[in-house]
Amino acid sequence: MVDVIFLSHEQIAELTTVAEHVDAVKDAYRQRGNGAPADPRTALESDDPTGLLNCYVAILPDTGVMGGYTYAAGFGSEDAWLMTPLFDAKTGRPVALLDGAAFNTQKTGAAGAIGIDTLARENSSVLSVFGSGAQARGQVLAATEVRDFNELLVYSPTKEHRESFASEMNDLLPLEARAVDTSSDAVRAADVIVTATTASEPVFAAEELQPGTHINAIGQYHPEKRELSSDVVRRSTYVIDLQERAFQDAGSFLLAVEEGAIDEDHIHCEVGDILAGTAEGRTNSEEITVFDSGGTAIETVASAGLVYQKARERELGKELSFMPASHAYEGKKRDTADELR
Repeated sequence: MVDVIFLSHEQIAELTTVAEHVDAVKDAYRQRGNGAPADPRTALESDDPTGLLNCYVAILPDTGVMGGYTYAAGFGSEDAWLMTPLFDAKTGRPVALLDGAAFNTQKTGAAGAIGIDTLARENSSVLSVFGSGAQARGQVLAATEVRDFNELLVYSPTKEHRESFASEMNDLLPLEARAVDTSSDAVRAADVIVTATTASEPVFAAEELQPGTHINAIGQYHPEKRELSSDVVRRSTYVIDLQERAFQDAGSFLLAVEEGAIDEDHIHCEVGDILAGTAEGRTNSEEITVFDSGGTAIETVASAGLVYQKARERELGKELSFMPASHAYEGKKRDTADELR
């Protein structure tokens, strides 16, 4: 038997800082740039009841952990449930099971921060965010760990939402946050733009984009949804979190290909390639750059590994027992890995 610790939402909530997640995710994408394996999400859809079952995995050899995300959304509960199993990358043994919702916005925000850190201009001072939900919050908090922004512009279609979000950010961050009335107001003044929406159509006009702007697009992980227009994609140096994902669910990229604005070779590189030193990021101050961050197990496993180590240091977690396959199958007394198929 192997003892595995279960970490609940309450136990995870206060264990880590935003900066620690950023550092962990940055190192994870460096590992990816050096060849660490990762697969994009597998999504199974159900029509009756309506729902979605997702899973994606990654191995981080330097960190010493592997695992991924499994989550269900919809179905009869009309909610989402996220679980993260974590394994030792050297022995293969399970070490932890985590409530994946507890660190979802931190790990997603950290991935966005890596895009900004590798591609945005060093002197970027104005951050604009499209969206006012939990993911937008995570993105903004992480972004301020990698650039010294002095102004945050918030645009969301609902006035009450954008004003409430700006007020919250003023309380949390040492910058001036204010809601703006139009998408144009958010785009024209921005050095960095974060789109954290569920939009099916572009959230701003391409002609309003200023030279040198960096864009983090985090809400486009469906082949028929887009936050960016084909013209924005065409004009940009386009960097992805995981290349294989681009051809699966990166809506802005796929629709730009379909509309003939770009071809499939338009992707500059994965962000991990820049961190590993095998590809170049921004080359000049006028360049428009995009980081397409639709979510991978790379940041999930990195953040889960961080949480697990912090929990071990504090001796947190409820122990669960797992039986190895060699003992679970009747009459088996040796490793059965070759028979698991």
